[in-house]
Amino acid sequence: MVLKSKIILQVLLLHVFFISCKNETNVSQIGLWKSEIRKTEKAFSDMAQKEGVARAFETYCANDVVMMRNNKLIKGKDALKAYFSNQNSSVNFKLSWEPDFVDVSSSGDLGYTYGSYTLSYRDSTGKEIQNTGIFHTVWKRQPDQTWKFVWD
Repeated sequence: MVLKSKIILQVLLLHVFFISCKNETNVSQIGLWKSEIRKTEKAFSDMAQKEGVARAFETYCANDVVMMRNNKLIKGKDALKAYFSNQNSSVNFKLSWEPDFVDVSSSGDLGYTYGSYTLSYRDSTGKEIQNTGIFHTVWKRQPDQTWKFVWD
């Protein structure tokens, strides 16, 4: 009976040890994952400014993306492309943003950001219009280990 108790205790201690090691590994990875998301968000914003909003959104969205625009859901990458192709191409929108906050799940498969954005364009009279607001983006790690947004 004493031997059986010792074996059970050793198995339990090993189990606790392995669980704690896994958590330490995930905790050490969280900073790296946050950095990856922040860099991806910056590259996304930079592309929007240099190559246009539509190109950036198409590049950084996941196939199962969902966006809400004008109180309607746009579901899937094909719908996102259609949405941007139907936008008034004569208006030259400039969009920039930067996350104020980044977090990631302990498993490293989902993350989110939020922060401020600025959208500017010239109206029909040539006057520059500038709108500011808050964005929130959900990021999902892809099979190739890149981050793509699934909600915007």
